[in-house]
Amino acid sequence: MQSALLGKEEAKKAIALLRSSYKDAHYYLDFKNDIDLVVAAIISAQTRDEVVNSITPALFSRYRTVQDYARADEAELAGYISRVSFAAAKAKNIIRTCSAIMERHGGKIPRTMEQLVELPGIGRKTANTILINAYGIVEGIPVDTWVIKLSGRIGLSGSKDPEGIERDLMGLVDREDWRNFGYVLKAHGKAICQSQVPLCSKCVINKLCPKNGVAKNR
Repeated sequence: MQSALLGKEEAKKAIALLRSSYKDAHYYLDFKNDIDLVVAAIISAQTRDEVVNSITPALFSRYRTVQDYARADEAELAGYISRVSFAAAKAKNIIRTCSAIMERHGGKIPRTMEQLVELPGIGRKTANTILINAYGIVEGIPVDTWVIKLSGRIGLSGSKDPEGIERDLMGLVDREDWRNFGYVLKAHGKAICQSQVPLCSKCVINKLCPKNGVAKNR
């Protein structure tokens, strides 16, 4: 059942409280350069961060450039990421994406949303992630599984569509906070607003949340 939506002022209060509580929230995957980031973001879909971060050191040692990935053997690349979900499909997307970057962009990773989402395996969430964390370009809010879950649960969005959720959040969150707000929600989800047993009694927005009282004694 969809939670009731917060009014705009209540939503802004909830957002301010969450931001204040998770001031150190940041991007959760390890990378050293822009191609590392692109690859990590692609393989992270439906995979725990810890798993991604445990396999990328060996992966990034084997493949160092866009050209390395574009020329990679698909089976070998899939072997490096075999612990992630849909490893074969992700290996194929990485090779196709890097081949497209070589062919269309001279080996340089695009710096616009429009060009990034044209690449195989890259949707708006991943494009936002790349723009923000590689280039400091903020066009929107990355919407991952945690953002989808919490935005509905705490009444920030009534949409079930990631782009609809992003539009709702962009209308509530100050633009200067777009770059980190998705990571704030994820941090809150992992620490307090957990999937199966939300710790409502410890929640900083307990009095504002439309689900207040559902699990208040936990």
